Amino acid sequence: MWFGGAQPSQADALILGEIGEQNVSSTDYPNLFAWWALTSKFTPEVRSKWPAAQVSQPVAPQKKEEKPLEKAPEKKADDDFDPFADEMDEEEKAQMERMKAKAAAAGKDKKKAVVAKSLIIWEVKPWGVETDLDALAKLILAITIDGLEWKTEYKKEPVCYGVFKIVIGAVVEDEKVSTDDVQERIEGFEEYVQSVDIVSFNKL
Repeated sequence: MWFGGAQPSQADALILGEIGEQNVSSTDYPNLFAWWALTSKFTPEVRSKWPAAQVSQPVAPQKKEEKPLEKAPEKKADDDFDPFADEMDEEEKAQMERMKAKAAAAGKDKKKAVVAKSLIIWEVKPWGVETDLDALAKLILAITIDGLEWKTEYKKEPVCYGVFKIVIGAVVEDEKVSTDDVQERIEGFEEYVQSVDIVSFNKL
């Protein structure tokens, strides 16, 4: 017996697609295994040509002339084959639902997870007015860390006595980039940098 009627249909193809390559126990679910073993032998191309599931429609009874009883034709050997000798019991139906739910959950897991990111603004103070801030900015922008994306523009803001500082920002992936690591990289330019501070930290 097929899910869509007496012949294989798109109902069988759909359920097989949801089950996929999951193993069906022939011992615990013999009827379900018989259907799975038979249906999975058809190629995807053949299954795509199966008709939609048939839904029986009620037909109004018509009065017929009474005829003498005739002997029913003998069934052929092929007619005796039925992958579902009995209807699926409740446990087999529950197993089918669990496999469908597992297949659906596996599909959701494949979806791309949302990546947590933050926008961070650093304030970099030089040693004095002689420090080349543009050269320092190029060195900072050249720092590469997986998950770190620098903003291409930076600002020069006054500190005091003609000294300016660099204000520069970047977007980071929270799980990949440590702010301490970035700060240490910037402080590594000792001939340029006096101090580094985070002035803004916003989750995106």
